[in-house]
Amino acid sequence: MIWEWHIFFRLQNRAGWQNRMPRAVACLLLVFWPISPNLTAATIAGQARLANTGGSSSAKSGKSSNVVVWLEAIGAPAAPVAGKHARMLQEDKKFTPHLLAIRVGTSVDFPNLDPIFHNAFSNFNGKVFDIGLYAPGLSRTVRFDRSGIVRVFCNIHPAMSAVIVVIDSPYFAVTADDGSFSVAGLDDGEYKIHFFHERATPETLEKLTRTVTVKDKTDLPPVEISEAGYLPVAHKNKYGREYSKDSDTGKNYSLPLK
Repeated sequence: MIWEWHIFFRLQNRAGWQNRMPRAVACLLLVFWPISPNLTAATIAGQARLANTGGSSSAKSGKSSNVVVWLEAIGAPAAPVAGKHARMLQEDKKFTPHLLAIRVGTSVDFPNLDPIFHNAFSNFNGKVFDIGLYAPGLSRTVRFDRSGIVRVFCNIHPAMSAVIVVIDSPYFAVTADDGSFSVAGLDDGEYKIHFFHERATPETLEKLTRTVTVKDKTDLPPVEISEAGYLPVAHKNKYGREYSKDSDTGKNYSLPLK
């Protein structure tokens, strides 16, 4: 809450005051009014639709979720953020959530909730890290200090994958199942809007980047994101080698359930 001070001056010139104070007395009156910050905050909303999905999971589910939308204020760089935390669970040999959008400066915890060992890592330039092999019940933390797309894998289980989108802006959202999104708390002005979906090519996403003018409540026309041209490539382990055939079921990385 922000308090606004309203200051008023008035002169006192009353008979009852003559014997006690000078005829002209300056009185300072402070009045406190609570005001809400950013009363004119604007909102932008829209819908992102996936197209040319082929046989992907998007086509099977009919959903247009897991598209990240963010806005960068033109001419106003975002202030750094510190102390923010997020979580990406390792459970049932999966990363949850599969897609995580965070601000630059956020630390992400990777708790191991499985009865087996895990080793999360990334060799993508958004953030190169390797938190090592650790046992069930433990957790490791990574701080993401620059913007970019971080694809996360497990060095033991090749089927495990996730994406972390690190954004240098406080204005972002992840689409709902129907592709809808809404970003609130903006000031009126011009912004550059970006989209990301893990099965869209960089060229496709770059063409969707544009400048938008935000004022009050702004509704965007639907945006179509094509998966055409995306070629899935099997990733390698953290050493840049192929996974061994029995890596996913290796007994050396399991602990007996109690």
